[in-house]
Amino acid sequence: MELSAVPIEKPDDVNVIVGQAHFVKTVDDLHEALATSSPGLKFGVAFCEASGPCLIRHSGNEPDLVKLATVNAESVGAGHCFVILLREAYPVNVLNAVKAVPEVCSVHCATANAVEILVAQTEYGRGVIGVIDGMPPAGVETADDQADRHGLLTRLGYRA
Repeated sequence: MELSAVPIEKPDDVNVIVGQAHFVKTVDDLHEALATSSPGLKFGVAFCEASGPCLIRHSGNEPDLVKLATVNAESVGAGHCFVILLREAYPVNVLNAVKAVPEVCSVHCATANAVEILVAQTEYGRGVIGVIDGMPPAGVETADDQADRHGLLTRLGYRA
């Protein structure tokens, strides 16, 4: 077995969701879930088909994000893996809709951070075995850090 870490390429203003699904219509269902979940959302989605023609299926409403999602899916190259790139929304705005898609088996990450996808390759193909998402903790939050967190959530509209 060979292991590799595949970095996800994305601009700083883009969030990524990487997961596992299981059927050719995944890309269509993810498109619908995203398009109906958050007004103004710009997105691209790509899905690595794992049987039949084994194509990277792609869709979205923002051509540069569709292209970049496809490039990332090709780099990961793991069967049944999907990559979603988001602009003008956060993963929290769409994650429940993504997870509710019947073909979705799991979500490996949803982040704005630099992220690497850990991929294992065997004679049967490639599979995602995990992710590296962000830096290790620098310490435990203080009362001031908690106040800053609550202030950020209030500014973003997630807390009154």
